[in-house]
Amino acid sequence: MSKFFKWTVLCLVLGGILSGCTAKDSPEEQIYQILEAAVKKEKTFEEQQQPIAELENKEKEYYTTILKLGLREFDQIVKLSNEAINNIEKRKELIEKERESMLASHEKFKQIDDKIKNIEDQHLKKEAEKLKVTMNERYEAHEKLYTFYKKSLDLDKALYTLFQKENLKMDELEAQIEKINQSYQTVIEANDAFNNKTNQYNEEKQKFYKDAEIEIATTDEAK
Repeated sequence: MSKFFKWTVLCLVLGGILSGCTAKDSPEEQIYQILEAAVKKEKTFEEQQQPIAELENKEKEYYTTILKLGLREFDQIVKLSNEAINNIEKRKELIEKERESMLASHEKFKQIDDKIKNIEDQHLKKEAEKLKVTMNERYEAHEKLYTFYKKSLDLDKALYTLFQKENLKMDELEAQIEKINQSYQTVIEANDAFNNKTNQYNEEKQKFYKDAEIEIATTDEAK
């Protein structure tokens, strides 16, 4: 039932972000500092990926075990269903933390608007504008992914509530599973869109840094 996603994260280029923009920094360098600071705001987002994956695997175990149990094991089914519901609530908490991290990143990223206006090189200005559009599309993609994933968790929770009905009918169960399958298909598509935008942004950012001849302190391996 559960689907498993690897959400692409941004590549942090700078090993040690400068504390702020100084008067002597060019607009390109100021944008560089803002972009890398925005990436650091997504650290919490990145930290949620492994715990979410582990919870998804555990929930899959609950689901598989419940399907194998017969009607005589109703008490055990109820017990496992409650544990699965608790699992879902934990995932909801994690995706909220994840979203908060993305929102913080977005707020930081907005600071590039004024800096782009000050770029004199028209080619670089166009690159920066393109970069801005891609990143904003990425934030929008994540918001959709968050919304769809949260809806899928609600449908999962409803399923485990159904399992606790002693007179549960098969057509009722099948209808709920069908809703879940359709919902997760939407999540998969949203996840792909988010990952594609992340990859596109990373490529455009590296090109902007190269063309702007920005000296980069260290290059961390992209995750």
